[in-house]
Amino acid sequence: MLFEFDPQPAKMTAREMAPQCLEDRQRDIYDSHRHRVYSVSYYMTGSELDAEEFLRGAFIRAFRQNEEPDRATIDEALLEQLRDRDVLRQDEPLPPPTAGYLPRRHNILRNELEEAIRCLPSTERVIFLLMDVEGYSARRVSELLRMSTSAVLRVALTARMRLRAELASIGETGREAA
Repeated sequence: MLFEFDPQPAKMTAREMAPQCLEDRQRDIYDSHRHRVYSVSYYMTGSELDAEEFLRGAFIRAFRQNEEPDRATIDEALLEQLRDRDVLRQDEPLPPPTAGYLPRRHNILRNELEEAIRCLPSTERVIFLLMDVEGYSARRVSELLRMSTSAVLRVALTARMRLRAELASIGETGREAA
């Protein structure tokens, strides 16, 4: 016979199965959070290579803290990475918001939106990404960034106003070029 088959496959003990199950659960955790972590990292750095490095570093930190980290642990690990590399600067002075209402332009292209997001100061950018893109509550963002909830709401409003102004200016330069 070419192949020998064992009619009764050896049963694995719970101890032998546990590492494989943990590895599978960790892979599932990574797969379910990697897109969010990469997206925030990319918008904060503007570089795919840096975003990959932040992704890797955030998950290494999170898995060192807990074998099966939850969303909050992963987010905290990412923000620590951003702080450690001075991408997110807590002491960064925020410029005053743009005054007045700017007309809203329809048909904004994705690359225009990405460019406008990259123009936001780092604190505004991370708060905008966490609240308006990822759907975090102001309370959760305030816990992650160690800021008061009212300060987070104020910065979020400023970021939205600045983003609207930036998109309007991109639209104006686009119309002039046409």
